Amino acid sequence: MADKEPVVERREDEEEVEAASAAAGEEEDTGAHVAPIVRLEEVAVTTGEEDEEVLVDMKAKLYRFDKDGSQWKERGTGTVKLLKHKENGKVRLVMRQAKTLKICANHLVISTTKMQEHAGSDKSCVWHASDFADGELKEEMFAIRFGSVENCKKFKDLVEEIAESLTKTEGKENEEGSSAAGLLEKLSVSDSKSEEATTKEESANAGKETDTKSAATSSE
Repeated sequence: MADKEPVVERREDEEEVEAASAAAGEEEDTGAHVAPIVRLEEVAVTTGEEDEEVLVDMKAKLYRFDKDGSQWKERGTGTVKLLKHKENGKVRLVMRQAKTLKICANHLVISTTKMQEHAGSDKSCVWHASDFADGELKEEMFAIRFGSVENCKKFKDLVEEIAESLTKTEGKENEEGSSAAGLLEKLSVSDSKSEEATTKEESANAGKETDTKSAATSSE
């Protein structure tokens, strides 16, 4: 028993020393300031969508038809939007991939844009467009698949509504252009008649003057 007592006392002493050292370490404050090696500045990120109003924002999967291989190829999975410009009112379709945010579709919705249901799937629709996603205009045929029939219908109906509205607007502009052209034509005809009448009148006056001079000469 006498041999074991010093061992117990030594362990207790060691624990007390370690506790005191830990407490001293926690209370010690050197006051040193470590500056970061690299300072990162805040950078404003622009998407090009700042001047546009979001009409639709949905998750979907996009496909494009490969003419060379005669097959559909996946273009990307992400978010498709219909964006209306706040100033000129033009609407474009933009889709970005979910992880990389890479643009996989970017084109205007025009009067000739027509959405058709994809054969065999009521969650998908197909359309043609002059797309600018790759930095140059390309004639593409797209197919897009949504998570539900409701989302597909909502997207399709809105695109068709926009295209129909553009068709009506273009029709009015054509009518106004035709009316303006008709008015200009009438004015041109009127001016021509006026000029013709003026010419005839001048010719008649010249004839009268000639007759008067001839009569005067005869009388002399």
